[in-house]
Amino acid sequence: MSEWVLSEYTDGIVHVRLNRALKKNALTSDMYLALSEHIKAAAADIQVKVVVLSAEGSDFCAGNDILDFMQSGFLNGGVEDLPVFQFLKSINYFPKPLVAAVQGQAVGVGTTMLLHCDLVYLTVDARLSLPFVQLGLVPEAGSSRLLPKLVGHQRAFAWMTLGEAVTALEALRLNLATAVVDDDVLGAAMTAAQKLAKLSPSALRHTKSLMRDPDDLWAVIVEEGRIFREQLASSEAAQAFAAFMKKTA
Repeated sequence: MSEWVLSEYTDGIVHVRLNRALKKNALTSDMYLALSEHIKAAAADIQVKVVVLSAEGSDFCAGNDILDFMQSGFLNGGVEDLPVFQFLKSINYFPKPLVAAVQGQAVGVGTTMLLHCDLVYLTVDARLSLPFVQLGLVPEAGSSRLLPKLVGHQRAFAWMTLGEAVTALEALRLNLATAVVDDDVLGAAMTAAQKLAKLSPSALRHTKSLMRDPDDLWAVIVEEGRIFREQLASSEAAQAFAAFMKKTA
């Protein structure tokens, strides 16, 4: 598994950490594969009651590593075989509580993965961004279905198209977060996870299952991926990515 994704088990809790702080925890194909393996292993292990997601450094996740993404063969093969979709499938079908501790920037998939978490804790400086349309692409990870349900069509559409970041306090107001904390966001997430780990595993599993339909959502994720790939091959996306790479060079 990738050295940029770490995992630790303690008392029924698996803590999965993004460990690529120098690159703002931008995700590579290897990191997606490592994340999916950790999540699937936690799902299969009866000793694991909860998974906590966190990240090292000042930012939670800058989204995809653009260079790795452009070289990953996203335009080839079946959508569901790609590392990113293996990760999305693992969190979509994860039957146990998933808790996130988020600081700084959460961009693209760094935000959309949070929509699959059952509890989300943010630092006061957290900023959630969805720049897909600015890059000539479409939203992913089921966010086109999940986000309008949470915040309403108009607010979701504005967030997805106008390129504005959502602050931690606004995310809390919009029901995108469980709580905003001043400093120890991981401590808050771990405290919640410890409480969950003491509850009936079957009751938790059934409660989560009753609240979500992963099969229906997976169909949306796959359709998003199909359109995403079409858009990625467009001239608009090529121009947007070229401008992005020039800006960050």
